[in-house]
Amino acid sequence: MEIQNIIPIILFITFVHFYYPCQSELCHPEDKKVLLQIKQAFNNPRVFSRWDPKTDCCADWTDSLKCDETTHRITSFMLLSGDLSGPIPSQFGDLPYLDVLWLHKQPNLTGPIPRALTKLNKLRFLVVSWANLSGPVPDFLSEMKNLEDIQLSFNNLSGPIPGSLSKLSKLTGLSLDRNKLTGPIPDSFGEFKGKSFYLDLSHNQISGNIPFSLGNMMEFNHVDLSRNHLGGDASVFFGSNKKSLQYVDFSRNLLEFDLSNVEFPENLFWLDLNHNKEGVFQWDWPH
Repeated sequence: MEIQNIIPIILFITFVHFYYPCQSELCHPEDKKVLLQIKQAFNNPRVFSRWDPKTDCCADWTDSLKCDETTHRITSFMLLSGDLSGPIPSQFGDLPYLDVLWLHKQPNLTGPIPRALTKLNKLRFLVVSWANLSGPVPDFLSEMKNLEDIQLSFNNLSGPIPGSLSKLSKLTGLSLDRNKLTGPIPDSFGEFKGKSFYLDLSHNQISGNIPFSLGNMMEFNHVDLSRNHLGGDASVFFGSNKKSLQYVDFSRNLLEFDLSNVEFPENLFWLDLNHNKEGVFQWDWPH
């Protein structure tokens, strides 16, 4: 091909590239608008320095975001460390396709969990851990029917644990450890339906007896209730029919045990009952 024929082609490609860049952008305009509002609400932190309005949020902001390959909507917002400060912006509730919200090691993230999150009908994973959230564990979380995992560990949450969380039929993990929660474990916590359920309520100020209803929960996999003010006899929790149970930590409470007639699950590999009241601790460990 002669050079005089190549030049017009090059000029055309250059023209298209510079004058029609918006046609190649994948980021949904509504999502981009909301993300920039979130950035502003957090006072333009350094961790969002790449969030330039002139760039594509699906192509250039991928250090903390994930877009669906088909719809190009934001499905994941994940920051494992950073310099976020202030409360969680209500604008998070305006990302309708969000599947994962994961904010970890944000010591200056403060305030309560906003009700606006209940608009996230597709959200499966809610993780805000190692932060400085305050206020209660909100009852309205039970409205988020697709939640599979809630992790609110290492915060300053206070007040009672809402029993309504047991209404979340898809929930398989609840971590509320290392907060300032008070009151009893809700009786309804024996009604969780998730498979291989993970429950961590350790390092709080929870009191009262461990509810007998937990003895009906067959799908517990990991249970940590250590370092609270729990009393009563927790022997009802065990039994050879608890096929999924692998890890139990009830240490540093006010519990009493009669394990003389208890059959332990064959898959149980960790059991810590230290620093409780006296009890009968003779048992046959599964082989």
